[in-house]
Amino acid sequence: MVAVIVGVGLLSGCGTTFKIPKAAKSEVSVASQMFKDARSNTARTILSSTAAENRFSRVMLRVKPAGQKVCEEVTSDIKNFICDVDISIDTKMSVRNAYFTYRKGTPSIRMSMPLLQDTESDDEVAFVMSHEFGHLIGRHIEKQKKQALTGAIILGAITAYGNAYSASAGTYYDPNDVVRGMEIGAAIGGKSYSQTYELESDTLGTYIAQLAGYDPVKGAQFFVRPENTRTSAGKLSFWGTHPPDEKRLATVLATVNSIRQNGGLLKSK
Repeated sequence: MVAVIVGVGLLSGCGTTFKIPKAAKSEVSVASQMFKDARSNTARTILSSTAAENRFSRVMLRVKPAGQKVCEEVTSDIKNFICDVDISIDTKMSVRNAYFTYRKGTPSIRMSMPLLQDTESDDEVAFVMSHEFGHLIGRHIEKQKKQALTGAIILGAITAYGNAYSASAGTYYDPNDVVRGMEIGAAIGGKSYSQTYELESDTLGTYIAQLAGYDPVKGAQFFVRPENTRTSAGKLSFWGTHPPDEKRLATVLATVNSIRQNGGLLKSK
């Protein structure tokens, strides 16, 4: 029991760095209607690869400096934090997707050509790109690694204790249970804040997209399309790793209003 309580506390310590604005009733109502409208809009035009690449290039030229500016301002107290992000098209990816990762220590944002071809506006590309920038600023990869390790240690310890008790009582125990317990614990720990991190990235992405001169509300509608959460190969799609719901739109609306009221300053917790 103590291990479980300690574990919850440790996992809680890996939460968000920035406040996610709470949406007012009016913002929730507007988001709900926007969500319904977006879900019913299935008519889209697929861009040519040339048009998609041109859209990516002109958006990247505005979003990258805006994202770097926000990143440098809010991480100024973190030694050697890298805000210079390598942003490019993942030409090998055949499905619609975008992601943030590290390549040889360099923060990188990748967007696939199929995703770019399926966007309806520069605003959509800008918001997706800015959202991925938010994962860097929120340090989500580092935090998820810590959570996975914490989850593995906790569940592994609980399983080991159960096995030790079974052995002392003379009953059967499986020595492989500890390994399985650590694997399950790592999975649980790694996912414990995924939804919160998505909303934090939406919040940060809203600041970046608006600073770059784009409309984050229009851009965020790319996330709420009526799409399958898995690809034809059975893997999670972009909408599987970025769950579409009304809360996302409400968070973006609340952030836009917060920028208007507070001059666009991010408020750390």
